[in-house]
Amino acid sequence: MTKKLDILRIAIAQLNPTVGDVAGNLAKAREARADAARQGADLVLYTELFLAGYPPEDLVLKPAFLRACERAAEDFAADTADGGPGVIIGTPLKRKSGTHNSIVFADGGKIIAERYKLDLPNYGEFDEKRVFQAGPEIQGPVNFRGVRIGIPICEDIWGEVGICETLAESGAEILLVPNGSPYYRAKIDVRHQVVIKQVIECGLPMIYANQLGGQDELIFDGASFAIGADKTLAFQMSQFEDAVDVTIWKRTDNGWVCSQGPMSKIPDKEEADYRACMLGLRDYVNKNGFKNVVLGLSGGIDSAICAALAVDALGEERLRAVMMPYRYTSKDSLRDAEDCARALGCRYDIVPIFEPVEGFLHTLTQLFEGTKEGITEENLQSRARGTILMAISNKFGSMVVTTGNKSEMSVGYATLYGDMNGGFNPIKDLYKMQVYALSRWRNSHVPPGALGPSGEVIPKNIIDKAPSAELRENQTDQDSLPPYPVLDDILECLVENEMGVDDIVARGHDRATVTRIEHLLYIAEYKRRQAAPGVKITRKNFGRDRRYPITNRFRDGG
Repeated sequence: MTKKLDILRIAIAQLNPTVGDVAGNLAKAREARADAARQGADLVLYTELFLAGYPPEDLVLKPAFLRACERAAEDFAADTADGGPGVIIGTPLKRKSGTHNSIVFADGGKIIAERYKLDLPNYGEFDEKRVFQAGPEIQGPVNFRGVRIGIPICEDIWGEVGICETLAESGAEILLVPNGSPYYRAKIDVRHQVVIKQVIECGLPMIYANQLGGQDELIFDGASFAIGADKTLAFQMSQFEDAVDVTIWKRTDNGWVCSQGPMSKIPDKEEADYRACMLGLRDYVNKNGFKNVVLGLSGGIDSAICAALAVDALGEERLRAVMMPYRYTSKDSLRDAEDCARALGCRYDIVPIFEPVEGFLHTLTQLFEGTKEGITEENLQSRARGTILMAISNKFGSMVVTTGNKSEMSVGYATLYGDMNGGFNPIKDLYKMQVYALSRWRNSHVPPGALGPSGEVIPKNIIDKAPSAELRENQTDQDSLPPYPVLDDILECLVENEMGVDDIVARGHDRATVTRIEHLLYIAEYKRRQAAPGVKITRKNFGRDRRYPITNRFRDGG
């Protein structure tokens, strides 16, 4: 008969896997297990689909990928024959009942249990029902060295299915939950409340292990934690940092209680958003094998914060900033761009665009004869800049960082094949006023893990001056848009909250302005479909979360 443990040392492996890199993810898992063993752990809990990377999307439809993941799980299970910690690790498994989002529980050199996710999310950024089948039934707890452990998987604790209560009724003593929960602002509070609700209903302590790292537009922020049976926070791991932390749990007359674990401070919203953007850019560049990046540094706020993020994420030597002036580029912008590049320490080049723009205009003279100059001629400037950046990218293998914020992307104030050129946009989900807030924050703080300098890296003049694309004489953004605080509030109502025009007007906004912004939002959908991916910061980003038709004649109230 197995002797029951009275002390259980559980390591939480909060790591950064790469989707599809099964061998690399297995190596990370092994390294974490060795670390946990040195710390005296009995069991290591990994995150959701760790061996595959999360989310693997349609890779799950490839039989070769499924075989590679299962072989890795079997090899890892064999490692546990060394008498060290047992492991709970996520992997897709193909079984007679379907292809499942699963965990493998291994100890003593063999797989002692498999568990399958029951509640498959199919909303927002999730579409697991496309590639997985739900587990056929709720499976009971796993007996690990005399401790009965329940293992719901991520969404299994978010829904109303009652999985945790059933596990408790089946004899579970503690719940360990592997998760792939993406970041959005204040998401940690949401996770805590979800877990507290389940703890209240089932009466058991719950450990919530969450993935770390960037995967395309999704950011996984870690911040793993546990809530005790008394509904208090038992431990809190760091956000945006990988870690293998061992927590100590003791059996008492009232169940399992955490006696030791980390209690990390969670960043405030500006720091969290900035670090999410930084992590997303770093992982996109590194995981896709780019050696360096290039961006157009205009002297404006958006390109300045993107330059700061690039240096913080990758280092000054991996960023090339290019100023591309034309006749409307002000002396202030030339000075501000140079000051920003100098503060960041990155390479700075000036490539005038007068000749290419004039060449385009000359070539089109006959076709455009009799027409007035306007947006077409302005867009030629943007497209000349985009072509130059793409040429640098092609020649030197640098990924182009595109710099449009969410306010611009919402209303279509970005030029296809111009300033929208690029491979990744770190501020795609930040409204203009959030860009200002994060710029001010960065001038006063250096985030943990940043490779950039301290001090003012975004010149004060860039923050203070009126924003302008400088595509015509004395142009400012506010010539054709409401003030950004007004615009951003209307957009948040329309995009994040799906509010109707009447409700937005009731907040104090002008009706004509609201209906115009709604119209601009709809007609810019075709541009957003062609935009580079970018970091998800809000509850509803453009991409996975918001899938409006391009062809769309609906207007609220008209």
